[in-house]
Amino acid sequence: MNTWLNLEGKIIIVTGGASGIGLSIVDELLAQGANVQMTDIHGGDKYHNGENYHFWPTDISSATDVNQSVDNIIQKFGHIDGLVNNAGVNFPRLLVDEKAPAGRYELNEAAFEKMVNINQKGVFLMSQAVARQMVKQREGVIVNVSSESGLEGSEGQSCYAATKAALNSFTRSWAKELGKHGIRVVGVAPGILEKTGLRTPEYEEALAWTRNISVQQLRDGYSKNAIPIGRSGRLSEVADFTCYLLSERASYITGVTTNIAGGKTRG
Repeated sequence: MNTWLNLEGKIIIVTGGASGIGLSIVDELLAQGANVQMTDIHGGDKYHNGENYHFWPTDISSATDVNQSVDNIIQKFGHIDGLVNNAGVNFPRLLVDEKAPAGRYELNEAAFEKMVNINQKGVFLMSQAVARQMVKQREGVIVNVSSESGLEGSEGQSCYAATKAALNSFTRSWAKELGKHGIRVVGVAPGILEKTGLRTPEYEEALAWTRNISVQQLRDGYSKNAIPIGRSGRLSEVADFTCYLLSERASYITGVTTNIAGGKTRG
């Protein structure tokens, strides 16, 4: 195989690759000939098989789990070319819920800690473990999967948006720290995408409640009218851009987070 991106044989770790954006990224990396090492707390072997794919059960909020998985990958291959920090969770919650104070859709410590531990702490743990190896190699790429909400904020999703804003700052800061070692750090910020298994009825019910609208009104908000380009984004489009950023074709791009949202903004 000889492709424009030249990712053949590259050792790429993808976190949270069992579903949604992560699975799409795994699919495209495999199509490009990369050697994908997928970490997730959920099963991954049922999605892919073959010598260029391996699933490492990992709780990315656990330093022990992360270090064990990364050490195993290094022992097996001797190097790591790229890391895609994709794993994340989102529980829509209001800071103050006037309709139901301290109710199920008001932000509490448990929901806060879960989102921060996976979306923010997990990215720190994975990036540090992988970057230790990349510094030794004097090369590598880290891609942080952020969100449009991390750039703009989001009603009913303040904690989730804050964790994604933290990733944007990680991207800028780590690019400055690691650039001298030949490592690039970049981010992608998807907007409204086609429906996946992550857009569950429970998620839609929670988000609709936080915005004081019906679930149907929320779904109507996914419509093309909110997006200048006239449609929702495809998971494959996020995957395509992620693969580009991982490649040497993007060798002078670092320290930035790119919005993949069809031109959608709050204004």
